[in-house]
Amino acid sequence: MQQQSQTQQPESGLDRRFRSLRGAEGAVASGLLILLVAMGVAWAAELQYYLPFPVFREQFLGAFLGATFAVTFLTCRRTKTETADKVPFVDWLLSLGGVAVGGYIALWYPDVAYSLSSLSPERYLLGFLAILLTLEATRRLLGWTLIWLALAVCVYAFAASYLPGFLNGRGSSPERIATYVFLDSNGILGVTLSVTATVVVSFILFGQVLFGIKGDRFFTDIALSLLGRYRGGTAKVAVLSSSLFGTVSGSAVSNVVVSGSLTIPMMKRSGYRGESAAAIEAVTSTGGQIMPPVMGVAAFIIAEYLGVPYLDIVVAAALPALLYYLSLLLQVDLEAARDNLTGFSKDALPKLRGVMNRGWIYLLPIVVLIYTLLIARWPAGKAGVAAAGVALLAGFIFRDTRMTPGAILTCLRTSGRIMLSLVIMSILAGIVIGGLQLSGLTFKFSLMLSEAGGGQLLLMLILTAGACIVLGLGMPTTVIYVMLAVLIAPALVQLGVEPMAAHFFIFYFGMLSMITPPVCIATYTAASIADADFWKSGLLGMRFGIVAYIVPFIFVYHPELLMQGAPADIVLAAVTTMIAVGLLAVGCVGYLFRRTGLAERLGFLLSSLLLLLPPDGQTLILTNVAGLCLGAALSVMNYLGARRAGVGDRP
Repeated sequence: MQQQSQTQQPESGLDRRFRSLRGAEGAVASGLLILLVAMGVAWAAELQYYLPFPVFREQFLGAFLGATFAVTFLTCRRTKTETADKVPFVDWLLSLGGVAVGGYIALWYPDVAYSLSSLSPERYLLGFLAILLTLEATRRLLGWTLIWLALAVCVYAFAASYLPGFLNGRGSSPERIATYVFLDSNGILGVTLSVTATVVVSFILFGQVLFGIKGDRFFTDIALSLLGRYRGGTAKVAVLSSSLFGTVSGSAVSNVVVSGSLTIPMMKRSGYRGESAAAIEAVTSTGGQIMPPVMGVAAFIIAEYLGVPYLDIVVAAALPALLYYLSLLLQVDLEAARDNLTGFSKDALPKLRGVMNRGWIYLLPIVVLIYTLLIARWPAGKAGVAAAGVALLAGFIFRDTRMTPGAILTCLRTSGRIMLSLVIMSILAGIVIGGLQLSGLTFKFSLMLSEAGGGQLLLMLILTAGACIVLGLGMPTTVIYVMLAVLIAPALVQLGVEPMAAHFFIFYFGMLSMITPPVCIATYTAASIADADFWKSGLLGMRFGIVAYIVPFIFVYHPELLMQGAPADIVLAAVTTMIAVGLLAVGCVGYLFRRTGLAERLGFLLSSLLLLLPPDGQTLILTNVAGLCLGAALSVMNYLGARRAGVGDRP
């Protein structure tokens, strides 16, 4: 989720986009931001069932849509040079236009639902207005990249019948396109906006409340007390604290902003180069999107697309996330040993008992979240609301963690501001998906990909991975996942890939755009904090996150990594892959007990590759055994060489 968890620091980075309003205008804007959060939380908590009249989901989404447009144009500046303390008249008009668009759905959807095919003037005119408002809001909040994508899809939906060859399809009139994306459940009112308006808002509020009661300090202190004294302790603290915070935020960029502002300078002071510090923070923060129990926005959408409980997504994500962070921790540890980077002295670290004496209150909402999500199986949004409520109450136990009424209002207002980019992104994703569905390109694209792969699954996976990373450049993970879930996932399923594995495959490679140059937003943010070279940070980040580039291929052939299969097979897959990840880390860093030569390093990489091959047949079982034997032999040789040379370091 694109969540900024600090109140002051993140907002300072957004001042160029947002106005600083006071007086009546400021009160209206603040009220709308708070209303946006309150609406999402109320629906997620299922309060609508206590109303004396029925309310369609689409009616709620219409009201949420109208409030989003209204507050976006009141608070977001048209240009960076525009005055920040006043709302221009044209933006008041745009806000009213947004209210009209959302209000039409909120008030008249029960009648509209029975005649969706009707192209009445008010429908397509409001549809055109909704598209224009979305494009302008996207320009202000997210830049031009997504705008060109949405325009290209809409133009294709109109002109498909005029295009030759493969691109030829059924074209639609502008009125049909506008009405479809505006009112159909495959368009703006689709899964993406629904998840964002209920589930995501709940967890953004949870993260904000957790920060408001100083939970971020607890995560850092517990990481320091557990890992700070070991070699490379500062980097290990960064990995643990960012992964812990990632369990409740799921956002790469906000994790970098929140955690990186502390951990990156700390790593640099302990001897890490700026590029290494930036890469480590970017990779560990990006992992928040795959880290249970919350993960990122796309994880909730996967559950919706597959029609499975969110618990199934959490269970499937657990082992790949463990492998991701295991690889990162091992590389950090081996680099620290290679470069003789020591940890903190024991006296300089907080004591674990002291941290837990006061920090246990922060475990309460986490326990509630895990219980409601995984055991009671509440809907994800409702579980997030419960966790946020418990966090707020837990803060009252100690005087210095209590939130005042003013702090609570600030928390709600900040949550609403954070929501804006995500909601606009979700609305735009609805336009893209609606245009693709209307034009029939989804079927054609899957067919083209299948033909390009020649029916060969491995080749198709490589093409899909490349498409995910290229299309994901500069785009949020959620948008790229939603688009590829429609375009590519069906083709993978047709080739025999398990639906869970197919969706996780595109989810992972969509996420990797965050750390894959040339456009890797998480790495760019971390490099800015570290004052480091962007390209060097990006390339290092790819090495630290190498498991995320490999494991998706493995779980397509070997779904046991997604906890699908017999328990014995799952355990075997987990153990084998963990050993392979360890050998891969040694090969990447070039150090185990001592520095490795080129041939030795390549041998470790080869042994890892042999172990990563899924043992489906007799030949592949032999390759696994060969990889294990080669890795063990190389490790023993490296250890004996270190003993003879008198080198090596204890953790």
